[in-house]
Amino acid sequence: MQGMSERQYAAHVGLSRGAIQKAKVAERLVLFADGSIDAEASDVRRAETTDPSKTRKPLEPKLKPVPEAAVAAVGDTLREQGLAVPAVGGGTTFLQAKTANEVLKAQERRIRLQTLKGELIERARALALVFRLAREVRDAWVNWPARSSALMAADLGVEPAAMQKVLEKHVRAHLDELAEVRPDFR
Repeated sequence: MQGMSERQYAAHVGLSRGAIQKAKVAERLVLFADGSIDAEASDVRRAETTDPSKTRKPLEPKLKPVPEAAVAAVGDTLREQGLAVPAVGGGTTFLQAKTANEVLKAQERRIRLQTLKGELIERARALALVFRLAREVRDAWVNWPARSSALMAADLGVEPAAMQKVLEKHVRAHLDELAEVRPDFR
């Protein structure tokens, strides 16, 4: 065999064997006497006789730009789990992104389950509960001098009104100091 078979030529030009058979029947291929295909001459003839508007363009990969924030989030998630992190500026592989996605889905399911079990509550609800508790403690301290000053005054042998004023002054000073403390609820 001098030239290529239909199958070999189809692989050479990136077409199906059926398309090569149609081109052979339409005499767009150059054949040797033994029926094999002359690849070089056939390539030239096909280029001359093929309508460019009917040729397939090679598929270009459709790559979408990935925001840096997404790449950073993948790196953060992998780092938290002790997995390999993409190099800075090196991009993220599909496997790394998929792994990070699976880790995040597992974390989300764990949080949802903990919420359903009552182990977690919403942040707003927790803040409201802490605020209410702090207000109750403050009110208890504000009322404490009036309730206990008479007993303390009797134990110390001093005037109850004076004792109440002194206790109120010190309790208010302490509560003012506590009011300046602002916890960071991030």
